[in-house]
Amino acid sequence: MASLSLKHIYKVYPNGAKAVNDFNMEIEDKEFIVFVGPSGCGKSTTLRMIAGLEDITAGELKIGDMVVNDVEPKDRDIAMVFQNYALYPHMTVYDNIAFGLQLRRMPKDQINQKVLEAAEILGITEYLGRKPKEMSGGQRQRVSLGRAIVREPKVMLLDEPLSNLDAKLRTQMRAEISKLHSRLNTTFIYVTHDQVEAMTMGTRIVVMKSGFVQQIDTPKNLYNYPGNKFVASFIGTPQMNFFEGTLLKQGDEVKINFHYSDAEMTVPYSYFYKADPKYLDGKTVVTIGVRAEDVIIAPGEEAQKLKVRVSHREDLGAETLLYGDINMEGDGYVESSTRIIIKAKGDEEYRAGDVIEVAFNLDRIHLFDSVTENSILPRIPAYNYIDCKVENGKAEFLGTTFTFPQAISCRDGVGQILIPTDGISLGGTVPAQVLSCEKINGKYVAEIELGDRRLYAVKSEPVEPGEVMIDFDAKKLGILMDGEEVVTPMEEIISIKGKFVKEKRTEVVDGKKKKTIHFFFDLAGTKFESVDEISSKIFAVLNEKDVFKKDFRYECSCYDFTVAQEGIPATVKGIEDYGKEQFAVCEVAGKTVRIAIKEPVSGTIHLVPDIHKLAIIQDDLDIRIV
Repeated sequence: MASLSLKHIYKVYPNGAKAVNDFNMEIEDKEFIVFVGPSGCGKSTTLRMIAGLEDITAGELKIGDMVVNDVEPKDRDIAMVFQNYALYPHMTVYDNIAFGLQLRRMPKDQINQKVLEAAEILGITEYLGRKPKEMSGGQRQRVSLGRAIVREPKVMLLDEPLSNLDAKLRTQMRAEISKLHSRLNTTFIYVTHDQVEAMTMGTRIVVMKSGFVQQIDTPKNLYNYPGNKFVASFIGTPQMNFFEGTLLKQGDEVKINFHYSDAEMTVPYSYFYKADPKYLDGKTVVTIGVRAEDVIIAPGEEAQKLKVRVSHREDLGAETLLYGDINMEGDGYVESSTRIIIKAKGDEEYRAGDVIEVAFNLDRIHLFDSVTENSILPRIPAYNYIDCKVENGKAEFLGTTFTFPQAISCRDGVGQILIPTDGISLGGTVPAQVLSCEKINGKYVAEIELGDRRLYAVKSEPVEPGEVMIDFDAKKLGILMDGEEVVTPMEEIISIKGKFVKEKRTEVVDGKKKKTIHFFFDLAGTKFESVDEISSKIFAVLNEKDVFKKDFRYECSCYDFTVAQEGIPATVKGIEDYGKEQFAVCEVAGKTVRIAIKEPVSGTIHLVPDIHKLAIIQDDLDIRIV
């Protein structure tokens, strides 16, 4: 049994093609993880890197507490089940299962015990004397699984093991593999291109596309809260309905206009609290998504209705899929921005040409950026957007008055204040009410009522519902007026371009002169000596011939620099006071940055980064090495 940790994993081939790009995931012991995505998305490559069958270009892979990047596959304590079974045709089922144990010279009585136990678990005891050619596809797949489980590995890897089976057998084997996971009580990682397999088997699913992780979540959350349009369309049958349109905020309501048709609806603004105001200007095109089962036929009088002309239907017994168009001139057959699919009861009698009224379940509407395709109603929003009035250095919103610290200067006017979800702290002076707290992808998201609005705050620990006092992190606030960001959040990450260099030195070791090589990070012309662990990671990605010619980008938090006698020269331009924190505004290598300080500084100072907190990115390949 083992957990796995994948940190900044990349696979780049010699021609520069990236098969896997910055894969990050923590897999807990005994989880059933499914990698899913279209062909060429990088899922099998990731599995093969875990198995040791593919070299890792960059990143760190741990199985348990051991880094296994350079560990041979046979020493990783994993077992792998392949798509093509890979059975020896001249051996019996018994010998196929026992073969790996025989190679390890395990005693015969122990081999016999393990083979019989595995055969009983898999229901193939009566076939142990047969050859693979005498068995069905499902039985052969069980033999392949048996060969893996007798090893009692820490991790079981399965690469599309059911793709060669017919539909009925795949359904049966899905249940068999899920049952096997429960009985073995070990970590499973399963690769498939079939979203039904992923949804029915995984405790968590990794959706991939073009080498990038799109979303990692439980099956239920992937379905209900897709992070982008690709996930929304890939997960779920039939595919989610997508419409192009615009959103216009009018007081406490939002008007939705559906393009290429006369359809429109008006809904309460409360459904769009998490959306960036730029999407609510009535001009910015967005993608509106709604699943077939969330389209309601013949809604009540109070519902916001759309008209749909039915084009055709698919009868599936207990339910019927109605196809139609919200454009009365559309045909409903061709996938378009106005076609709609409705999941109805099997006894519905609507026919081609019928015009029906429908409404959407407003709690299940999804909105996506038309360019990036990312959700603009995420489960964890980046900001809370609230109408405010600024006057005499103070912002008034939701019955609260926030006095700006010295560092913030803002003209008077009406606009919106942007409060980041990680910028709300507990224990301040503003009374509020915590309504609920939900754990989402390792973070706790508290829903907080302030005035007549709900705010969202991200915390590392759970927050109990009830009355609380809150405060706002001034350096993270933004303010919009007339579409212009008049106050911007302070940039906390500092990026400095540089090189990785070496120096030859002559040192005295045990009374003798010895030539040594030292490696350094060159940040804007100032060198800091590397440590062996970091140097090794850099050389694992780039060979020595290239590494000293490449450009690097070094990133560090504004809190991870110290002022010293020697270091990166910085000219202090001023001090910004945020009340609880002070920052020196410095010019470093032609850039303006802010450094957290505990006492005033002036003139020319020298900055030293914490090497162990330095992020190192190779520019050409765009790979984060550390």
